[in-house]
Amino acid sequence: MTFPQICSFAVIALMMVAFIWGRFRYDLIAAIALLASIALGIVAPDKAFSGFSDDIVIIVGSALLVSAGVARSGIMELLIQRYFPKVTSVRIQLIVLVVIVTLLSAFVKNIGALAIMIPIAFQFAKRSNVSPSVFLMPMAFGSLLGGLMTQIGTSPNIIVSRLREEITGTAFTMFDFTPVGGALAVVGVIFLAFGYRLLPQRTRETATLDEAIDIKNYVSEARITARSALLGKTIADLLSAAAGGATVTSVLRAKGTRVTPLPDVVLRDGDIVVLEGDPEALDRLVAQEGLSVTGDRDVKGARPASEIAAIEAVIGENSPLIGWSAKQLSLFDRYNTNLLAVSRKGSRITERLNEVKFRIGDVIVLQGERDALPGVLREFGCLPLAERSILLGSVRRGLVPLAILLVAMGATATGTVPVAVAFFAAAVGMVLFKVVPTREVYGAMDGPILVMLAALIPVSESLRETGATELIASGLVVIGHMLPAYGALALVILAAMAVTPFLNNAATVLVMAPIAASYASGLGFKPDAFLMAVAIGAGCDFLTPIGHQCNTLVMGPGGYRFSDYPRLGLPLSIIVVLVAVPMLMLIWPLN
Repeated sequence: MTFPQICSFAVIALMMVAFIWGRFRYDLIAAIALLASIALGIVAPDKAFSGFSDDIVIIVGSALLVSAGVARSGIMELLIQRYFPKVTSVRIQLIVLVVIVTLLSAFVKNIGALAIMIPIAFQFAKRSNVSPSVFLMPMAFGSLLGGLMTQIGTSPNIIVSRLREEITGTAFTMFDFTPVGGALAVVGVIFLAFGYRLLPQRTRETATLDEAIDIKNYVSEARITARSALLGKTIADLLSAAAGGATVTSVLRAKGTRVTPLPDVVLRDGDIVVLEGDPEALDRLVAQEGLSVTGDRDVKGARPASEIAAIEAVIGENSPLIGWSAKQLSLFDRYNTNLLAVSRKGSRITERLNEVKFRIGDVIVLQGERDALPGVLREFGCLPLAERSILLGSVRRGLVPLAILLVAMGATATGTVPVAVAFFAAAVGMVLFKVVPTREVYGAMDGPILVMLAALIPVSESLRETGATELIASGLVVIGHMLPAYGALALVILAAMAVTPFLNNAATVLVMAPIAASYASGLGFKPDAFLMAVAIGAGCDFLTPIGHQCNTLVMGPGGYRFSDYPRLGLPLSIIVVLVAVPMLMLIWPLN
């Protein structure tokens, strides 16, 4: 073993220990590992920052932004309400999510399939009052399993097909992978449906203030309009659409007539409904049912929609608002600002929003010109809730983000453009079409995860450049000569699984497939099963967050630690080996 190889193994080993220990941020550990590799001479200085331009970093960052755009559009809430209105069981929700991701991943890029379902996972988690971490890692693993089922499902399958053509003159076809890959997918989904309990429920380490502040009793108003889906329906229908996230405290009709909100009250055009609930539930209800958020006037008519903002603030003890209502203050006429909602602890508000007299500690949602709001808050003596934003009354883009994502997935599935280009274009489209405001772009992309990836890519490449990966593979092959046929196949899968976390899965196949083919020839076997074994091993990195971009994609949103992956991934890896070996020998005879 050469000195560079020893250094490569040492850096990787220390980095893995630090990851598992969990006392330091992942991006800091990766940065230190990169600096150590440069100091030891195993990463050249001119290649030290090549990871920042790597496709994987572009894909993960873009996919996170695209996923945020889809989530912000509200389209996922509509799909859940329409197709899964009463699914509250965590296990059934998990099965639905994993099965859909797995099937999609067989025919489109797995990271695209995962990105489109992440917002639904968050909605399911909120409905069931569980952490999104319950769903996200199983979904990521399901996307990897789905990729095993077809030739285009994952990069290792495509590369193995090409290498088989070079070795035997005939490539694997589209569905040659389906018998073994399908069996692994079915068994894997069954395991994930029960094995998810091995995961601890995590919250994001870099949680935003939105998640830290828990304000549940907002009161807002919405007007029933001619385009509202609730026109002619009852209060009971409205409550059903709110899915328990909001209640009706009063209904106001023409000339100030107040109607008790009984379940059978029919809603008319022009009715003003006083709603109480958490901000997200109110926002979903307004967006989905075509309601109009009321205010003294439509502030959006004064400026372009992109320059209008809504902000939450707390009324301080010296605020001039105390004892006055928005109507008495002529809030819009004097300040060009609308009151969208009020939250007051310990009491229920039933009067019109503009008639509510403010008290110390009330949390209010104000809508106005973005540049003017800070001055308005200072004059009102209100403390803004940091950068916490609220979508209530904001502009939505409906099906636009979903259309952008589907175009990107279609372009990658047909091979029209590379995956990185397609998702980067989709991310830019989300900003151009104002699905995601420019001020939220960098927050959506989860910077620490991207820095960790970019720093680790040159470190992992040092294993290949120093010959460390070939040393590992060759050593395993030597051991394999002492094993029976099924043991040799299992060893190839395990070797590919071991190498993949430190290379990308495509590089693993390029390194391992020729070795596996030579190994099969030396034992007097056909290469088919061994090549398939390499593809399966390279496509099944369930042990780390860095071996595949799908695992990395869910790490930040799920709040996972490095050590969480083997908790669920190790038993799944064992199951894959136990099922894959006999299936390979059955479908692809060795002699």
